Amino acid sequence: MAEPLHDEGAVQTPMQPALHSAPSPGRLLVVDDEENILRSLKRVLRHGDWEIRTALDAEQGLEELASFTPEVVLSDFRLPGMNGAEFLARVKERIPRAQRILLTGHADQRAIEEAINRSEIFRFIAKPWNDSQLLLTVQSAFEQFAVVAENERLSEITRKQNEELRLLNADLEERVEQRTRLLMVAKREWELSFDSLDLPLAVVRGADYGVRRANLAYARVAGHRIQDVSQAPSCHQFLFGRSHPCPGCPLEKALGSGEEGRAEIEHKGRTYVLNVYPMAEAGQAVCAYRDVTEEREMTRRLVESEKMAAVGQLAGGVAHEINNPLGGILAFTQLMKRDAGRTNGDQEALQLIEESALRCKRIVESLLQFSRRSRAEERRTFDLSACVDDACFLFRGQLKQAPSAKLETHIEADLPAVFGDPAQLGQVVLNLLQNGLHALAGKPGTLGVSTGRRDTAVYFSVTDSGTGIAPDVLPHIFEPSFTTKPPGHGTGLGLAIAYRIVKDHGGTFEVKTEADKGSTFTVLLPIPLTSLSPRNTKQ
Repeated sequence: MAEPLHDEGAVQTPMQPALHSAPSPGRLLVVDDEENILRSLKRVLRHGDWEIRTALDAEQGLEELASFTPEVVLSDFRLPGMNGAEFLARVKERIPRAQRILLTGHADQRAIEEAINRSEIFRFIAKPWNDSQLLLTVQSAFEQFAVVAENERLSEITRKQNEELRLLNADLEERVEQRTRLLMVAKREWELSFDSLDLPLAVVRGADYGVRRANLAYARVAGHRIQDVSQAPSCHQFLFGRSHPCPGCPLEKALGSGEEGRAEIEHKGRTYVLNVYPMAEAGQAVCAYRDVTEEREMTRRLVESEKMAAVGQLAGGVAHEINNPLGGILAFTQLMKRDAGRTNGDQEALQLIEESALRCKRIVESLLQFSRRSRAEERRTFDLSACVDDACFLFRGQLKQAPSAKLETHIEADLPAVFGDPAQLGQVVLNLLQNGLHALAGKPGTLGVSTGRRDTAVYFSVTDSGTGIAPDVLPHIFEPSFTTKPPGHGTGLGLAIAYRIVKDHGGTFEVKTEADKGSTFTVLLPIPLTSLSPRNTKQ
């Protein structure tokens, strides 16, 4: 086998990596079985910047492929053993990107078709060739090789980038999924925290007062399901059933200033304090509705209690101040009555002064007893009839303001003593008398007070001929803050306190009432065992 021919000026370079675009000369393999043609081809192609190797047959050309790795292969069609089409097909198998040029000396249509089908050649060059056309064809083949190599390099880069992008997308999807799970957990925790608050809360839009979100307490106050919140046209309509915003609603002002707003809202006898916390950038605000009805009522009761305590202290102080000069008047009156030579007119006047002074003294003693604070150590056995009589005496002064009302008493003497605080029970009698006077409603009527004994208990009853108590009101009369009196005329505490005092003394309440005929309140107090004897147990 002939040795390949080489150009003396050619420079050999090592094989470059497939994907590395180096500035080295292109590699060209020329295969022809005639040495003269090889020399001619080499002489023409040496004008290009290429490293040229030659081979005299297909087998030698295939050996060159292993060490040379050409970029362009130029082969004659007619070769010994293996024709050019078969050789170029083998080149395609080993170096797919190498550009293949077929050199043929005859116009054999079948050979051309076979070359196209088997080796997918880049160009045909007919013998004899044109030098310029040959150079141009080979130059185009090298450019095509560079284009294919660059496309493969870019395709590989794109493939790697796509793989990296796929991995990044997978990682991003995992992160998004994880973040979504965390957001769902956080959202659920927020909703549970929001709903666990007993304070009604809602996120309200400033533009149309629409409810964006709300908690269970808000829906409960509104009397709707929590699922209906998203369909609420406005907060004032959903919560309070109003067609217009609540009077003094601070939502618009709070969103405009960015500062917290506050207002009080009255609805169905309840008082709500509305606090608005603006989210100015979102154009909405968190509205918190705090029901302060019981708090205000408790404050009012406390004020009333303090006022009553102050009145009691004032009454005690006034009674003490009056008692001293009253004692002097009574003493001097009695001394003057003893003087000899007093006319009958003088004696009558002095007698009237003495009776009036004694009456004032009794009023003062009743005031002092009423104003005293009860202590456990002050409880003792006492005469219930005397206690009730003192309370009636004190009430007669108030009765003068209602001349159309009469007070009738039936006080039974010699009742067994009871154990307790006479001042507190006297307060119960006064409260029942005042309620009875109110039940007369300014019309002529009668108040009756009586005492007596029933089995192992003694009792006192207060009766009025007033309007009576309605059946739906009767179960609530002893509840704190419950009253049928107009504002400013009752605290709703009188009967509740009276009930507590009676229960504290071991007693019971009985109530009988009839519409338009009046009511009777009876308090039964147990007789101490020490006061019960065969002599005292008779009916």
